[in-house]
Amino acid sequence: MTILSVRLDITAVRDCPGAGSKDEILRMIGEIGQECYRLDAKTIETGLIAREALGSTGFGREIALPHTKLANLDGCTGIFLRLAEPVAFDSHDGKPVDLIYALLSPEKAGVEHLQALAEISRFLRDDNMVAKLRGASGQDALYALLSKQRNQQAA
Repeated sequence: MTILSVRLDITAVRDCPGAGSKDEILRMIGEIGQECYRLDAKTIETGLIAREALGSTGFGREIALPHTKLANLDGCTGIFLRLAEPVAFDSHDGKPVDLIYALLSPEKAGVEHLQALAEISRFLRDDNMVAKLRGASGQDALYALLSKQRNQQAA
């Protein structure tokens, strides 16, 4: 299973050698969104912080799914980070996170946003896939795992 409804460019799939805090990760997601998708970094960061204020998006098992909605975005867009060292994320199970799949959705994407969140959540609840993501050899291998089924269906 792969997240088919979310645009994910290989440049937005990253290994992160050092991220010291949740705030630093949210800022990094904004910067990657700007670099890879030409979105405003500060707007992304502000939206992610506002969402985290409602409750942590660290859903357990050392995984987080931060998300926000943005104006001027055509479709659901993803950013994937694998951290070298887990970071405290106020997760529901109290564990720090090392896998982060950030979802950026159009401001008016109600059902589309919820469906994308559900797809990502199901994908990241697959213990076999999570083990593969944690053991992948680098950006190319991570991207291949994250986009495998999408590519198979396009063929």
